[in-house]
Amino acid sequence: MTKIAAARFSARRTASLSRWNTILLSRNRVAFFYAAVFPVVPLALLFTGDRGDESLGASAITTGFLVASLFTIYYNVLSQFVSRRDELVLKRMRTGEAQDAELLVSIAAPGAMSALIAFVIVIPLAVVLGQPLPVNPLLYAALAVLVIATFSAFAFWTAAWTRSAESAQLSSLPLILLASVGPMVNTIPDMPDAVREILSLTPGAAMSDLIRIGWFGLDGPEATETTLSFAETWSQAAGPLLVLTAWMLVALTLARRSIRWEPRT
Repeated sequence: MTKIAAARFSARRTASLSRWNTILLSRNRVAFFYAAVFPVVPLALLFTGDRGDESLGASAITTGFLVASLFTIYYNVLSQFVSRRDELVLKRMRTGEAQDAELLVSIAAPGAMSALIAFVIVIPLAVVLGQPLPVNPLLYAALAVLVIATFSAFAFWTAAWTRSAESAQLSSLPLILLASVGPMVNTIPDMPDAVREILSLTPGAAMSDLIRIGWFGLDGPEATETTLSFAETWSQAAGPLLVLTAWMLVALTLARRSIRWEPRT
């Protein structure tokens, strides 16, 4: 059962645990690749089309965001938590001063910071490759925060029914597929309306819509040029913001109710 001790939450202790988890992450070559390199690889798509093609830029940056969400955040947090749990590290630490919230934040911190760095670095890289600056930087920042919170929480929930770090490759597939199909709403213009409505409710679709609206000011899935102003992006983004916020609340609720601190027997 999770200990509720918000008043005793120690930022210093959490920072120390986060540094420890970051060091362990850096020693894992695959995890380090997911965290530091993988999120910016999709920008290579910008070399395949016309310089300044905003529709192509939106697709490339959406793919980068999706990669960072699923691998830099979700899969790394999932595998780290399961490994620490199965090695009884979490069980031992919970008997000491460390609070549950500190342990969770410190495990999520390396992936979250890596994703944030990727989300920031992608802006100047995209500009160098002919893309515009975000139309609404605040909306872009809100998207980054929602993505980190949502996929970190989903990682802790998935860990509850993941038997080992090796089996995380299978247990993570349902959410990876769920998030990956969403962006198709903006890449397949002739999609049936019924299918489009269903996919628009997925976290990946909301993420794609927020990038197209908040960064590029694109109005609708078929738009190819910026037409929305800073003020107009807020009203257009209300729907996908609500969808992603709902997913975040669902993920946090599932994680809170099902989290396991000891290996499955």
